[in-house]
Amino acid sequence: MILIIKYLVIAAVAYLLGAIPFGLIISRRMANVDIRQHGSGNIGATNVFRTLGTRLGLITALLDLGKAALAVWLGMLIIGDDTFIVASRDIHVQFAQCLAAIMVMVGHNWSAYIGFKGGKGVACFIGGLLVINWMVALLGIAAGIIVVMATRYVSLGSMLASLCVLLALVILALLAIVAPLYALYGLVAAGLIIYQHRSNITRLQAGTELKLGKKGGGSNR
Repeated sequence: MILIIKYLVIAAVAYLLGAIPFGLIISRRMANVDIRQHGSGNIGATNVFRTLGTRLGLITALLDLGKAALAVWLGMLIIGDDTFIVASRDIHVQFAQCLAAIMVMVGHNWSAYIGFKGGKGVACFIGGLLVINWMVALLGIAAGIIVVMATRYVSLGSMLASLCVLLALVILALLAIVAPLYALYGLVAAGLIIYQHRSNITRLQAGTELKLGKKGGGSNR
């Protein structure tokens, strides 16, 4: 029972942290702008970058990364030394990490603070992953950068980066280097990111998606 309560607390804390709309806060406090009324209307770092410039976009991205990393770290702290045995394996820490990492994305994407709207969860995905496995996180970042540089589509880079992370986690799980639960986490996280990019996918197919450096309603995080 205590373990269940701890996991519920982890989920709630991660959601509430993820729900903090830093893009909206930064745009209002530092530019006197409601970012939801500009560009794509998204509160994520890419729309802030596209609308308000590199400095505010970078601040937003770092804060979104930070809240996700903090959520996962707090999840590990809250769960402590309690055990959770599945198939003769103690996965209490891994489950706490994955639960926090997913819930912080859910909070970011559907924030209770702003009417259950939000961003697309990419920065939160990377932030949580940096705590779980920083090497796989860096692989995802590198893959995303390469795709964005080659195509100028942030949305495409974000989705392919999430799939690259998923593939890496699946391979590592099959090789028994990481827990299989991490592969499941990668699947859920990539699914959330692709789902949130469904409008971008439509625009990519239609050839109307904005490329990096152009202003307007386009891909964003």
